[in-house]
Parts: sequence; C-alpha cells; structure tokens
Amino acid sequence: MITMLRRLFWLALIGGAGYAGWTAWQRHNAPTPAGPPEWPLLDSTSPPKAAPVAFAETPDTDADESTASGSDGVPWVEPLDGGCPDGYPIKANNNSGIFHMPGGRFYDRTAAERCYARPEDAEADGYRAAKS
Repeated sequence: MITMLRRLFWLALIGGAGYAGWTAWQRHNAPTPAGPPEWPLLDSTSPPKAAPVAFAETPDTDADESTASGSDGVPWVEPLDGGCPDGYPIKANNNSGIFHMPGGRFYDRTAAERCYARPEDAEADGYRAAKS
C-alpha cells in the first residue's frame, strides 16, 4: 500500500512539473498581436497643450476686494443652458469641489454648477483647481 502511494505521489509530481513546463513554453511561443491596440492609449506623461487664457480686468468697485469680483461685483453666477455666461468662464462642480478653466483637459466635459469670473473667487469659495 505504501509503495503504491509513493508511486502515485511521484507520478503526480512529475505530471505537475511537466504541465508547468508546457504552459510556460506556450506562453513564450505565443504569437504577438500585430498593429496598434484597439482603443487609444492615454499618454499620461505629457498633458495636452492648452492655449493660455487671458482674463479681462474687472472694474474697480467700492466693495472689499475679497468679496467683489466679476463684472457686477458678484463672485459667481448660475450657468445658462449648461454653459457659463460671458465674463464668467470658470466652471465649478459642487460634488468634486474642483473648478475647471477654459482650455483645461476636462473643461468641455464638465457640467457647471457655478460659474466664476476669476480663479481666486473659486478658491475663496473652497474649490481647488483641476490638476490637468
């Protein structure tokens, strides 16, 4: 009985080693796919080039600089039809706490919940700038 168990053990050990060698050989000799991948890869090493955005100077008001901004002295306005009105190009998202500037990577995708005239106004309300 013990001799039979020893033979069965050695047979299983040799069979397992043979199977491992066979699968390694198949992986090594597998054909490589030709051509580019089916979906575009994202190149995270270089961000897309965005054109610099120039902001118009806001008119001087009698109110304090920290509370007055924009053309009417209002720090933010509601978006119109999903987009920001003229003079308030910065889109802010309440859920993420991030604001996006024109020319940014995700600016066109962002649904504005608030629109700001200046980045300083969005930062003063607790939003942070988008990383890309």
